[in-house]
Amino acid sequence: MKDAAVVCRELHCGEPVDAPQYGHFGPGSGPIWMFFVECSGSELTLKDCGSSGRGERYGCNHGYDAGVTCSDGVRLVNGGSRCAGRVEVLQDGQWGTVCGVGWDMKDAAVVCRELHCGEAVDAPQYGHFGPGSGPIWMFFVECSGSESTLKDCGSRGRGDYCGHGEDAGVTCSVCDADFDQQDAEVVCRELGCGIPVEVLGSAAFGRGEGQVWTEELQCRGTESEITFCLTSSSLKHSDCSHYNDVGLTCSGHTEARLVNGPDSCSGRVELQYLSEWGTVCAVGWDMRAADVLCAQLDCGSAVAVVEVDWFGEGSGHIWADVFDCQGNETHLSQCGISSWSRAACSHKHDAGVICNGSSVAFHEGRVRLSGGSECQGEVEMYFRQDWRRVLLDSWSLSEVSVLCRQLGCGSVLNYRSSPSTTEHKHMCVTGFSCSGSEAHLGNCSSAQPVNCSSGEQLYITCSVPRSIRLVGSGGDCAGRLEVFHSGSWGTVCDDSWDIEDAQVVCRQLQCGEALSAHIPAWFGPGTGSIWLNEVECEGNETSLWNCRFQLCEEGECGHQEDVGVVCLGTV
Repeated sequence: MKDAAVVCRELHCGEPVDAPQYGHFGPGSGPIWMFFVECSGSELTLKDCGSSGRGERYGCNHGYDAGVTCSDGVRLVNGGSRCAGRVEVLQDGQWGTVCGVGWDMKDAAVVCRELHCGEAVDAPQYGHFGPGSGPIWMFFVECSGSESTLKDCGSRGRGDYCGHGEDAGVTCSVCDADFDQQDAEVVCRELGCGIPVEVLGSAAFGRGEGQVWTEELQCRGTESEITFCLTSSSLKHSDCSHYNDVGLTCSGHTEARLVNGPDSCSGRVELQYLSEWGTVCAVGWDMRAADVLCAQLDCGSAVAVVEVDWFGEGSGHIWADVFDCQGNETHLSQCGISSWSRAACSHKHDAGVICNGSSVAFHEGRVRLSGGSECQGEVEMYFRQDWRRVLLDSWSLSEVSVLCRQLGCGSVLNYRSSPSTTEHKHMCVTGFSCSGSEAHLGNCSSAQPVNCSSGEQLYITCSVPRSIRLVGSGGDCAGRLEVFHSGSWGTVCDDSWDIEDAQVVCRQLQCGEALSAHIPAWFGPGTGSIWLNEVECEGNETSLWNCRFQLCEEGECGHQEDVGVVCLGTV
C-alpha cells in the first residue's frame, strides 16, 4: 500500500484502496522495469522509490504484474449503482460517512459532479440508504454547489455528535442511477448469462445510439424477462443521454464441477446456469480454459483435456459456449465467451478435465524409455492409467525435441522405428503435435489411443542429460529447482536449503552467482515426485549431486515447500 500511495499521488488520483499483485488487471507486455519496489509512501513519483532493477533478471514475468486501485475520495454505496447511495469519504486510509444534519441539494450537487454522475435529484438524510460504519468524517457540510470535490467544501469537522442513523445520501440524475441489482438479475437471466457480477454506469462499454429509455425500471428480480417489470415515470429525466448508458457484467454461469472421476479434481466438466446443470461441448475447451477451471476449483493446474470415454457421457443440457481464456484468470467468468453451433455438439463430445490436484494426475502424461539406456530406447507414456507404447507416425523433430527435454536428456540425436519385435496386445498412443519449444508433452495437443498393430513403435536417442533445471520464470537462470532422478523430473524440499546450496546450482547451470535461495514455491508448486530433502552443500561443489542430501520420503514434504533459485547471470 505504500507503493500504491505514491502511484495514486503521482497520478493525482487520491488515496490507495488496493494494491493487487499477480496480474490482477491482466498481464502486461514488454519490459518489466522495476522489481521489489520499496517506497516509504512519501515520495512524489514512483521513480523516487528504491527497486532492485529490471524484473526479468530475477525471474519475474507478466503473471506477477502489480496493480493499483485509487480513490478520489468519495463514493456512493448501497443505492444499486455507483450514482446513488450513502455518501462515504476516504480519509487517513479509512472510509467513513457524512452526517446528514444540514445536508442539502448543493452538497449533493458537488458529489454528483465529482463522480461524473450528472445533476443531483435528491439529498436524503437520516440513513435513507442504510447506516454506515466507522468514522463520521464530516459534519454540517456547507457547499456553495460549484466546488469540484466534496473535500473543497466547508464542514465543522468530525461528526462525533451524529450517529449512523443520520448518514447523508445522494441520488444523481443519471439514468444509470435508476438501474439496480434487481433489474440486473432479470437481464442476466433473460440472456441466459447467470447472475450479475457488476452494474456499470456512465457508458462503461461505450455510448449507444438511438432513443434513451428514461423511465425507471422497478423489477422485483424474479421476472423471466425485463418486459415483465413495472416501470415508473416519477423520476423521468429530460437530461438523460448516451453518456449515461447502463453497462452490465453477468457471471455467465453460477457454479462449475468435475464429475464421474475418482475425486473432485478430475471428471466430466459441468457448469450450472442458474439452477440447471449441463455438460460442455469439447470443441469449446482447451488447456487454457482447463487451467482456469482447475484454479477455480482449487485443484491446481490442468494436466489434460480428455474425451468422453474417460468420464462417460452426461445427460440433460449441453452448453455450447467457447471459452477464450488466457490461462491466468482465476474464474471462468473472467474469460471471453462466444457461441458454437449447438447442432455440432452431443453428449458424445462432452469435455473432461484432469487437474494436477487429482489422484489421476500423479502418473498421467509421464514418459519413460525402455529397452535401451537412460536416454535411449522405446518410448512409453502413462496414458489412461497404464503404460502405453508410442507410435512413430505423426512424430517429427519438434515432438522428439520436447520428449528429450521432458526426460532431461538434452537434444535429439535421432529417432526411428523400434528394433523391438515384441508384440503388444494393449493400446498404443499417437497424435501429438508440438511446436518444439514446450517443456512437456502435456503442453502439446492431446494423445489419441490407437491399436498397436496400426503402426511402428517409436525409438529415440537423445544426447547427454541435463540433470537439474530451473523452471517457471521464462528463463534458464531463475525458477523452481527440478532434478532428474529415477526416470522423471521432480522437485527439491526447502528443509535445510540455504544460499550455499543455491550457489552450487547456479554454478552447475553456468548462471553466475546466486542472488536468492530460500523462496519456497515462489515460481509455483511443482508436480509429481519431490526427490531431494535436507540438501547440505559446502558451496564449492561443481554439482548438486556432490553435496550431501537425503531422498525425500513420501509425505515428508509438500509442493508448497518446493525450492526456488534466482541466479545473477544468463546462459
